[in-house]
Amino acid sequence: MHTSVASAGRSHCQVRFPRASPAAARNNGSVTSQPPALDFDACYRAASGRDPRWDGRVYLGVTSTGIYCRPSCPARKPRPENCRFFPSAAACVAAGFRACKRCRPDALPGTRDWDVRGDLVARAVRRIRDGAVDAVGVAGLAAELAVSERHLRRMMVDEIGASPLQLARTRRAHAARALIEETDLPLADIAFAAGFGSVRQFGDTMREEFGIAPSRMSRRRGSAADPLGPVDPVSDPASGPVSDERPRLALRLRTRAPFGAVAIRAHLEAHAVPGRDVIDPDGSTAHAVDVPGGTAIVRIDWAEVPPPAAQSHGGAAVVGVPVVLTLPRLADAMPAIQTVRRMLDLDADPAQIAEALERDPRLGGLLARRPGLRLPAAREPREFALGTVLGQQVSLAAARTLQGRLAAAFARSGALAAPGFLAGPDPERIAACDAQELRDRLGLTRARAETLRSLAGALACGLDVGPGADRDRARAELAAIRGIGPWTVEIVALRSLGDPDAYPAGDLILRRALGVAAGSEAERLAETWRPFRGYATQHLWADFLEAAARKDTP
Repeated sequence: MHTSVASAGRSHCQVRFPRASPAAARNNGSVTSQPPALDFDACYRAASGRDPRWDGRVYLGVTSTGIYCRPSCPARKPRPENCRFFPSAAACVAAGFRACKRCRPDALPGTRDWDVRGDLVARAVRRIRDGAVDAVGVAGLAAELAVSERHLRRMMVDEIGASPLQLARTRRAHAARALIEETDLPLADIAFAAGFGSVRQFGDTMREEFGIAPSRMSRRRGSAADPLGPVDPVSDPASGPVSDERPRLALRLRTRAPFGAVAIRAHLEAHAVPGRDVIDPDGSTAHAVDVPGGTAIVRIDWAEVPPPAAQSHGGAAVVGVPVVLTLPRLADAMPAIQTVRRMLDLDADPAQIAEALERDPRLGGLLARRPGLRLPAAREPREFALGTVLGQQVSLAAARTLQGRLAAAFARSGALAAPGFLAGPDPERIAACDAQELRDRLGLTRARAETLRSLAGALACGLDVGPGADRDRARAELAAIRGIGPWTVEIVALRSLGDPDAYPAGDLILRRALGVAAGSEAERLAETWRPFRGYATQHLWADFLEAAARKDTP
């Protein structure tokens, strides 16, 4: 889903454009409202220079053709009077434009721009990206955000140029096109997997978005035409749907280059939870992912991801991460894919992060040594919050053991678990136990058991620690629980809330890496790193731990 606001040199744009309307907008959720303010001159310079750094951050609509493109599209650039610029693909479609068949703006990876902000619109975008409209509808999303449908729609149209329903429709359409190109699924199954309510709705939406019927779209799976290459169906038998009960899909999830696969695999290995993760000797990893229909398994073949040095250095370069999803049902495809994208931070923009951090003398060298380092997120926010409490003041190995015990003892009842894997822990079951029972079953101190029980109770009663949460409220409610301090709050904000500016200033390793004794000094040093202090922290952690490992090696 592509919904980022463009920026000139990362500053706010100033000029509001006239409305673009090359075709009448449909009444089924699309809008003809004026898009948000964008700096026309900056956007047109980017498009004229085919600057790939703007891809996914701004979209060019051409009124003379009714097509929208990436700024880097190789086609001849139109005259300025025929150009309109939009902050999202959904806004282009809402204004009546169709995706360019040459530059494929719909095939861009996502963006973390909306993760930087904590306001209502940003929260709504994150929830829609995670499938909230599919799950609870626009009315349910508005209720979650404590606003009326009308107010939510007005705010999003003013800010993004598209309604919540249009954003959700564009998200489904882009997902469906990827499935059409990369799998052998029948079109009816693809419609279901992408979240469409009917085959007719699927066809209408695809024609609206791309100007072509799904049946006429190229099915490039396994062909040389796919620039990312096919996922080998022979090397992994789970390369296609094998039964109605457990469909399997092999995909390549797109992300911007460079992508530091070695570092993120090492992170997954270091934090692997018994019963929830498997690290294979061949280099692949498998992870249990909780989805509405039960527990899905994602297997990642890291050996097929080239190192950053072998990835294109152009800003438009896209890397494909090969994954095989084993799903409880096809309808769980989109939730599983979005969870994996968060886990691997596939929507990060390395160029944007480098631009924000590389001028700091402490970070410039670290960025060069680890190009494409990502900020991995929690697979399930509540599970991670509970696991973070278990990991307080113990080693990483001990924390993994405790988290495995938690999953084994309190797995969600009735969840369709995958063979050999556990479903995630259920906060309600944990909250129903007294502290002594938690001590006996998990091997905790009394104080830790009380904190775990209190947190589980808060989560069971509605404390939201997911990407769409009110971050200020979540931080305050976490901090109010006895036994949860600033370090735990910021770690949960970093991995569960998905806040790229979260910053555990009191972390011992972070302070050692910075060479300071107090958290207040660490806070002062990091002011210029906003809004990406979380990425800076990840780089400092990685560098310190690597240096420590070298010292320990004989």
